[in-house]
Amino acid sequence: MKSLRNDLKAWLLLASGVGTIVVLMGSTFYIVVAQSLGLYNMGGEESLLTFAHWQKVLADPVFHKAYVYSLKIALFGALFSIIAAYPIAIWLSKPIKGKIVIVTILRAPMLVPGLVAAFLFINMISYHGILNETLVWLGIWDSPKTLQNDEYGWGVIILQMWKNIPFALILVGGAINGIRTDLLDAAANLGSNAWQRFRYVIFPLSLGAVQVSFILIFIGALGDFAFYSIAGPRDTYSLAKLMQMTAYQFEEWNQSAVIALTIMATSAVATILISLLIKPLATKKGEIK
Repeated sequence: MKSLRNDLKAWLLLASGVGTIVVLMGSTFYIVVAQSLGLYNMGGEESLLTFAHWQKVLADPVFHKAYVYSLKIALFGALFSIIAAYPIAIWLSKPIKGKIVIVTILRAPMLVPGLVAAFLFINMISYHGILNETLVWLGIWDSPKTLQNDEYGWGVIILQMWKNIPFALILVGGAINGIRTDLLDAAANLGSNAWQRFRYVIFPLSLGAVQVSFILIFIGALGDFAFYSIAGPRDTYSLAKLMQMTAYQFEEWNQSAVIALTIMATSAVATILISLLIKPLATKKGEIK
């Protein structure tokens, strides 16, 4: 009886926080789903179950282009951020002078808003920006080149890396620092070089942090709005930008809800796929060599 009372008390305490989150998120999700199916209309039209909004959005070539662009930015942004975080994390795991200052500087991008970072980046790579003028002055280029708002989206990928490397560094670095040094010493005593120690010891033992980092960075980059608005290409849209334009400029709230659900569904599928792909890498079967 006492145990039941304690459990009930714990659930009541959790309900104030968790219950609020569930109600707010659940109601929002319900409205988005209802909008996409024509059961909730902002314009006051008659509510009828229909898949016409889904058909229209999924058949739109503008949506196709935006989807491929956002998927590409999210994938490369997450992948390159984690790749760049690994050598930095391994370096910081060693005793070095000024480590606290270095870590503080590396985490600075987390404190800078995305729009501010995008504006700074554009000013640096603009036609008469610092990068162009420096390369012309060094004689590498004969004249300035157009670098901003590139068609492929490399500027946005660089911004995603700049913003997310510190976040990946926290997770990956924590996993690497948690590896027992005697494992690395034993591997070195057995004749392994630095690459072998990374491949067979550090990488498998830090894959949990890689999985979490990849998922969170991917989801954040998939719904990018700020970086695209300033530094993105001008011949395509990101999914977030297309969703905003569809709702506020074209007043097609039902189609905007379809795009929102597409972002959610893609994030969910990506989470499952990333987990399935990374899990086998964390275990090695076969004879010990």
